[in-house]
Amino acid sequence: MVPLPPRITMAEARAVLADIGPRLAAAPQPVLDASGMAELDSAALALLLDCRRQVLARGATLQISAAPPKLRQLAALYGVGELLGL
Repeated sequence: MVPLPPRITMAEARAVLADIGPRLAAAPQPVLDASGMAELDSAALALLLDCRRQVLARGATLQISAAPPKLRQLAALYGVGELLGL
């Protein structure tokens, strides 16, 4: 399980992706732990969608566990909640 940081906004998204990308690539069954996420914006959704794309490209499925309400609400607003499994 790969934990997501408490803050993922436009300012952090690129660094977060660089940090978690290799760990997701190494995981046979990739799971992102979103329980610690407290501050996020649409960049967090873009990051999660990119992670999903990378995982799908290698034939695996990405799971996101313990998504906080704010993440679920934002994903629903953008119409990607189902796509992300939220």
